[in-house]
Amino acid sequence: MFPTRGSHGVSFAQMENEPQTSGLADSYKHPPTSNRQFAQRGKSTYKRSNAFKPPASPQIVIDKYTQGEMDAVSVLHQLAQILQFHLEIKETVTTGNIAGLYFAFCVVVDGVEYKTGMGTTKKAARLKAAQFALPDLLPTLEDLKSSLPEASDVPPPLPVKEPSISNLRPCRAIHERTSSIGHQILHAVRDQLTKLMNSHPEFSTCAGSTAAFIIQTSGGWEVVALGTGNFNTKQSTSSNGRIVHDSHAVVNARRSLMRFLYRHLLMFFNETDDLKEKSVFQRSGSGSGLLSLKDGVTLHLYVNQLPKGATQIPSKLRLNPLSIAAWQVNNEISLHLSVEGKVFSVFSWAFDNSASKVVSMSATDKLTQWQVLGYQGALLSHFIEPIYVQNILVGDIGCSDVRGMKISVSQRVEGITPQLPTFYCMMTPHISLVPAVAAGGAAECRLSYALNWSEGDCSLEVVDGLEGKTIEESPFKSGPALASRLCKAAMLHRFKLVAKDAQREDLLATISYREAKRMAKPYQEAKNVLRAYLQQQGFGAWLVKLSVRENFNM
Repeated sequence: MFPTRGSHGVSFAQMENEPQTSGLADSYKHPPTSNRQFAQRGKSTYKRSNAFKPPASPQIVIDKYTQGEMDAVSVLHQLAQILQFHLEIKETVTTGNIAGLYFAFCVVVDGVEYKTGMGTTKKAARLKAAQFALPDLLPTLEDLKSSLPEASDVPPPLPVKEPSISNLRPCRAIHERTSSIGHQILHAVRDQLTKLMNSHPEFSTCAGSTAAFIIQTSGGWEVVALGTGNFNTKQSTSSNGRIVHDSHAVVNARRSLMRFLYRHLLMFFNETDDLKEKSVFQRSGSGSGLLSLKDGVTLHLYVNQLPKGATQIPSKLRLNPLSIAAWQVNNEISLHLSVEGKVFSVFSWAFDNSASKVVSMSATDKLTQWQVLGYQGALLSHFIEPIYVQNILVGDIGCSDVRGMKISVSQRVEGITPQLPTFYCMMTPHISLVPAVAAGGAAECRLSYALNWSEGDCSLEVVDGLEGKTIEESPFKSGPALASRLCKAAMLHRFKLVAKDAQREDLLATISYREAKRMAKPYQEAKNVLRAYLQQQGFGAWLVKLSVRENFNM
């Protein structure tokens, strides 16, 4: 049972005070006034000044950095002046089990927060944070280099007053950069979806709910995981891990992403140098002993339509915070539960918690969780640092703005980062409304079908979302039991394979799926912090899973 609704720490009316824009040029959200005292502590912020004229070409700066002639902090400040983006290097708090006194800083570019760097001095921590940020930031700047004017055409910067953080809007350079990223992501998703649907046209009606994860590398943009679907299973709770309980599109896409990550971990731990080189992972320079994505590799998400839950706030609501209607909207931005594809607020009296049905958190709430805990999940966090999405692109089916997505994914958890363990943070993604790559709607007979695919797969798998199992007509079937390749038992099998190759005897000795997850201590700590934070802010209590779902072994 859930507690009665309390007062929200951040009301809908307060969130409404933030200026809204839409499209690829949407501005990033910045900490509200109540958080600025922390944000100001120990930060360095780029401000325009005519006391210094940087080189006209970002390539000159980057070349100097790669040749060891310039440190990472100086590179960031010079690129900020050349390309006109807003830069902060701000002090954060580490709560991890790190012996000795450490300082922690992170780089924030146009509201996007990068990995935390630590050091025994503030200078060392700033440098480490800058070194962590540059590999992810530099690939996003590539499209600007050819369009910049020559040095002789660049006037000295005007001595203008820096705008307040809450009033910042993306400049032309940021708009061009973001637009280019969006077009490339859409092109990659459309190409991959077309290829899959041409191979299996009988399932093309399922494409309207598509969600896809895209990896950017030096070689370009590649879709690595894709899912569709709109339902939870109507079956009773499975005790053997072979039923897929939640088959919503972004959940299926995320599980397919996890399969991709497991595959690349096996490549990394392989003794063959060629396979190891092809992996997206490298040894982290943070001293954690974990792996991280290679320098220059970034993750992005496309959803063809708004996920169910708090993102689907009516776009025209502008309410008095004391009205009854405002109470109703605050209810809308609370946590939501999903039952057989229908969603209910955790405060809703219409939801019957006594019914013997499988209940999941809504897809929107899971997105909120992943942007704090990372998309890798508990099991993979034994091997890799948290992986976050930098851009979320939302198709324009049935919606005209992404206000609800911004409130749900970012604003509900603003200010949580200082409470999280080392390497975890609230990663604010850039959220944009874009043309949908597939038409909405589905044939009546295919409504409950959910597709999944991951890079390296020979064919699609089709799961009946209401049954939680693969259908007989699926191009891919794992066996006569029709257990999906996305089920928890399949994930545990991959986990054991990686643990064996990584020579992790402690993980191989785990007696159940549940125990393996609970052993990921920093992840579990971050999860507990997140759920307590959401409840303290008035958004409701997170659903507690029945332990019987996860007390299984291979």
